[in-house]
Amino acid sequence: MPEPERDLKVFAGNAHPGLARDICEYLEIPLARAEVFKFRNDNTFVRLLENVREQDVFIVQPTAAPVNDNVMELLIMIDAAKRASAARVTAVIPYFGYGRTDKKDQPRVPITARLVADLLTVAGASRVLTVDLHAGQIQGFFNIPVDELTALQLFASYVSQKGLEDAVVVATDIGISKEARDLAARLRMPLAIIEKRRTGNDDTVETLNVIGDVRGKVAVTYDDEIDTGGSLVHAVGALMEAGVREVYSCATHAVFSNRAIERLNKVEAIREVVVTDTIAIPEERRVPKLTVLSMAPLLGEAIARIESGRSVGALFI
Repeated sequence: MPEPERDLKVFAGNAHPGLARDICEYLEIPLARAEVFKFRNDNTFVRLLENVREQDVFIVQPTAAPVNDNVMELLIMIDAAKRASAARVTAVIPYFGYGRTDKKDQPRVPITARLVADLLTVAGASRVLTVDLHAGQIQGFFNIPVDELTALQLFASYVSQKGLEDAVVVATDIGISKEARDLAARLRMPLAIIEKRRTGNDDTVETLNVIGDVRGKVAVTYDDEIDTGGSLVHAVGALMEAGVREVYSCATHAVFSNRAIERLNKVEAIREVVVTDTIAIPEERRVPKLTVLSMAPLLGEAIARIESGRSVGALFI
C-alpha cells in the first residue's frame, strides 16, 4: 500500500476501539491517543493528546448502542479536532445509527437521520465515511462529501469459498432487493425476495410471500442489518415452508438487540450467520454459528485514498 502523502491521525471513540486499532494496523500507523470519558455528572469529556494542527483527522465511531452517547461523543471529538486546527476531519461511522428514520412514514414524526447529518456538519466534520447505509438517500442529507462503502464483496468472497450447490440469494425484504441482486450477480446465483409487512413500531413483522424459486435450494439471505432477529426468523420460517433445505444469513451490521443472537442460534435451519465488525461484538456473544468478517482493510484503504486524494469508488470497480 502506498505511503500517505501527508500526516494523518486516526482517533477512536469508545464505541469500537478494536476496529480503529485494526484500521491503524492496516495503515501501519499508531492509533492516536485521546482521553474520552464521562464525568460523574454524565457530561462527556474529550481531550486529544496529540498535535493535529493542519493534519487529516479520522475519528472512528459507529453510532450503535448506546446510540445517543456514541453520537454525542463523536460530535464532541469532531469539535475538539476542529478547535485544535485540524485541516480536515472525517467522521468514520461504520454503522450509522438512526438510519431507519430516513423519511416521514407516519404523521408528526421526525427525520432523525437528517438531524444527525446536520449535527455532524455543524460540529465541523469535513467528510463522512460509512458502510452500507440503511437507505441510500441518507447521503443526500449531508452538505459535505459522503463515501459509502459496501460489504458485498466480503460476503461474496466468503460465500463463494463455501462451494454451495444449487443456492439462491434471498433479499429479506423488497427494500434490500437491489443490494441482494448485486450479491447474487457476484455469486452467479438466482435471486428470490421475501415480501413482508411491518406492523407498528415494535419490530413486529408479518411475512407475506416468497417471490422466486427456492424449493430444494440452499438460501443465502442478505440484509443490511440484524436488529432483534425477528425479521430474519420470520423470513427463514417462510423459506423453510417454501422448501428450502438450509439457510446461510448475511448482514453487514450486527446490531443484535434484545438477545437476537441467542434467538438466531436456536433456529436449526440457519447453518451460519455471517456479519461484519462495523459494530463491536463482545466475545461472550460470538456463538459458534456466528462468523465475523473484518471491515478494517476496506476502511483502512478508503482512509488512505481519501487522505491522498485518490478515488474511493475505484475500490468497487
